[in-house]
Amino acid sequence: MPLSYDLEIDRGIAMGLIVLQTDELMEFELGKLFLGLGLRVYQNRIPCMPEVRPETLSMMGESMTETAAMLPHEAGISVIGYGCTSGATILGEDRVTTLVQTAHPGVSVTNPLSALKAACASLGVASLGLVSPYVAEVTGALVNALENHGIPISSYGSFEQAEDQTVARISPRSTLDAMLEIGAGDCDAVFASCTNLRAWEIVTEAESTLGKPVLCSNQVIGWHMLRLAGINAPVPGGGRLFDYGLGG
Repeated sequence: MPLSYDLEIDRGIAMGLIVLQTDELMEFELGKLFLGLGLRVYQNRIPCMPEVRPETLSMMGESMTETAAMLPHEAGISVIGYGCTSGATILGEDRVTTLVQTAHPGVSVTNPLSALKAACASLGVASLGLVSPYVAEVTGALVNALENHGIPISSYGSFEQAEDQTVARISPRSTLDAMLEIGAGDCDAVFASCTNLRAWEIVTEAESTLGKPVLCSNQVIGWHMLRLAGINAPVPGGGRLFDYGLGG
């Protein structure tokens, strides 16, 4: 006769990611972060146009709920992150949350824009320098969103690229040079926008040169997702946000 065993159900903590169809970086950087902390991570791709413009970004709202619904409901997902800074800016943070929670009621939702606001509050950032890869109308919308939230933008610059695949090819050295120029101005911190922009890997170098916090999209959303899950873990190479931004 076969033996019968008692069992204990343990779902643990898991993270969910909604990743842009064109994104080449978010799964790698956040997968490394979450898996390094012993967390499970599930992701699904959302259809999007290769051009990053307000009219193309707004189209993601049509498939947001359907995309979120493909994340496993019984996996113990604590937080779902929508991985698009410009998309959250154009769609609106509240709308993103509503669309995702339609598929996953009660699950915490964030995005890089909301995460940036939380990071600035935690670090006491009163003015921010901004590096953007976007065309002018998308960069302008992001500047307005931050300033309307009470985070003045001291100065900003952009690579002025509409194609997401081109953004993924911008070298970390180009991003570093831009961040050092903007960050040298009168600001408390500098932020590089876009989950597809290679910026996290040069955060600690930029902070060492500037002597102030340096932030980027994948870094802030990863930090915020951990915070929302109740995890305040320092992360080597995570920048000052992970070292000191744990108590805000």
